[in-house]
Amino acid sequence: MEVRSRDDADAFTTLDGSTIRVLLDAALGGAAKQSLAEASLEPGLATQRHYHAQSEEIYVFLDGGGEMEVGGDSRQVGPGDAVLIPAGAWHQVTAGHDGARFLCCCAPPYSDADTLFTEIVSE
Repeated sequence: MEVRSRDDADAFTTLDGSTIRVLLDAALGGAAKQSLAEASLEPGLATQRHYHAQSEEIYVFLDGGGEMEVGGDSRQVGPGDAVLIPAGAWHQVTAGHDGARFLCCCAPPYSDADTLFTEIVSE
């Protein structure tokens, strides 16, 4: 059984601008088909709008909240809310006045190479 404490996870800033602590993935815990991280945003900050070509994500808001946009649909979210982000869906989180802290589950696991900020046009 793999158990990792949040306190043992180093925080870093991701490509989209959020602060992340990887809890479990292939490198940390041996999760082969998914990854789990805790993300946080300071009050009023937003992630850069992006999408993942391969990974489906689920965000679960723990503290604070704000506005979540997925595929052009925007809603207010807060503690206890879970949001499905299908692979290929543009998305962005804007933290409210209390900031936002949420879990991010990705399947397949998160990778920087699968985080895209410009639309790919096929000819």
